[in-house]
Amino acid sequence: MEEKKFDVQSLIGFILIGGILIWMLYTNSASEEVVDPQQETEQVETPETKNSNQVPEQQQQELQSSNTDSTALAQARERLGAFGYSASLPSATENTTTVSNDFLELKINNKGGYISEARLTNYKTFDSIPVYLIKDGNASFNINFTTTDGRTLDTENLYFEPEVTESGDNKIISMKLKVSENEFLEYRYVLKPGEYMLDFSIRSQGLNGVLNSSRDINMNWQLKGYRHAKSISYENRYTDLIYEYDDGNDDYLGSGKFEEQEDENITYVAFKQHFFSSILLTDTPFSRGKFISKNLVEDEEIDTVYTKDFAAQLPLELKGGELNYNMNWYYGPTDYKILNDYDRNLDEVVPLGWGIFGWINKYVFIPFFAFLSGVLPSYGIAIIVMTIVVRIVLSPVTYKSYLSQAKMKVLRPEINEINEKYKDNAMKKQQETMKLYSKAGASPMSGCLPALMQIPVFYALFQFFPSAFQLRQKGFLWADDLSSYDTIAELPFHIPFYGDHVSLFPILASIAIFIYMMMTTGQSMQQAQQPGMPNMKFIMYLSPLMMLFFFNNYASGLSLYYFTSNLITIGIMLVIKYVIIDEDKIHAKIQENKKKPKKQGKFARKMQEMMEQAEQQKKQQQKKK
Repeated sequence: MEEKKFDVQSLIGFILIGGILIWMLYTNSASEEVVDPQQETEQVETPETKNSNQVPEQQQQELQSSNTDSTALAQARERLGAFGYSASLPSATENTTTVSNDFLELKINNKGGYISEARLTNYKTFDSIPVYLIKDGNASFNINFTTTDGRTLDTENLYFEPEVTESGDNKIISMKLKVSENEFLEYRYVLKPGEYMLDFSIRSQGLNGVLNSSRDINMNWQLKGYRHAKSISYENRYTDLIYEYDDGNDDYLGSGKFEEQEDENITYVAFKQHFFSSILLTDTPFSRGKFISKNLVEDEEIDTVYTKDFAAQLPLELKGGELNYNMNWYYGPTDYKILNDYDRNLDEVVPLGWGIFGWINKYVFIPFFAFLSGVLPSYGIAIIVMTIVVRIVLSPVTYKSYLSQAKMKVLRPEINEINEKYKDNAMKKQQETMKLYSKAGASPMSGCLPALMQIPVFYALFQFFPSAFQLRQKGFLWADDLSSYDTIAELPFHIPFYGDHVSLFPILASIAIFIYMMMTTGQSMQQAQQPGMPNMKFIMYLSPLMMLFFFNNYASGLSLYYFTSNLITIGIMLVIKYVIIDEDKIHAKIQENKKKPKKQGKFARKMQEMMEQAEQQKKQQQKKK
């Protein structure tokens, strides 16, 4: 057997092969680590590489967004229940939607779904600022309700989703407070061209399982009225809350510091700011309503922003578990013609006076003044012409009144004799005075009755001029606005009840009233003052002073009317006194009447019998004593 020997050559071969393998492994490893940067960039920018890197990132972002939305929705539902859905929508922001026509520009906020700004495009305030009825949070509209899971919510704190569409020339804004895509509470606004009135409806869909029908649902509307006029006290005097109830009856509040009222079957609520009004009307009367008015003018010397704070609380009723109300909003001027044309009894918002005073304004003065202002070049001239016509129409009454005064003046000496003769017997003095009046055909009442007949006309005009929207910002002579006071001088201080300015029209009216009082009461003042009778001299001075002070802040159109009216009355009375009436002829006629047998009427005869019986009883009592 051959013995094996160690093969050196084989060993050397294995070592060389191992070295080659090690070298090859080392070389390949180094080439993979050292890569050309340009090649790396080109590799990253290839479409395959780009897509392979970004797909996972998009999926991760969508997953994160989904997780965030789910968390937000869960948190919103925890706070708001089913209405948490609306808080998770993209519309859950403070954004507004704007809609406008020729007269109105409205902005409706996503939060609360209510009008956050209402501007009347054709009007300016006294200091040339656009007229806003709603702005900077001065108004709110809210529905307070309870859900079936026990939550009490307010729509003013919830987010609505807006949708704007058009139907012909009408612009429609739908604001939906959603609990799901097809279940919601909707406010629907329809603005028509050339209208201050817009349609408004409240309806719900699919909320019969969400709203708690056993708890009250209250609609609350609140507004703080902006100041629009030069005189805050004058504007505030005509700023009221008016509402209609029980099929056409109306009531108002706003004259006091704080007022609160409740009524039933409410069909409209008006927040009137003198010449501009915000009105909510409903086709379905509210079963009841609670109204509050608060005066915000603490000091008339301060440049106040607001006049009054109004609030109305009205209940909403579910039908079949849903809400469905058709209503209207009116944002516009308190103009009788515009409001009356809607045929919704809105003319009652304009304070024309009650009873006969309102009738005179509606059917006489408003149409007559509209005619005059349409044909005459100035509203001031229209006031003067209307005043002249009114005084001419009433001149027969003025004649009767002055004739009665002339008769009393002629009889004054005989009345004084009777007073002196029977000064210790009041009953006898009265009997003889009445006999004298009866024989002469004169009576103190014949002078009072004509004056009383003029009162409805004077009061109607007193109500008409402050309510005439046509006079707003219309100038005449030195007055730049007939609906506000005129100014000829500014005072460096404030006088109580007078103001910090001097108005000329009230001064002229006061002078005219003083002259008129001198003519009508002068004769009475020449006689001795009768015991128990008012001091005529005091009254003569009081009326002009009241005109001077209280009318300094009133509309200059009203002062112009009083000045013109009294001036014309003075002229008529002068004509009557010096041209028509002859006191000597009156005296002669009275003497003739005294000679004629006078037939007494039943009433006069009864009165005389009663006085004679009273006189006899008095004599019997004196004999017994």
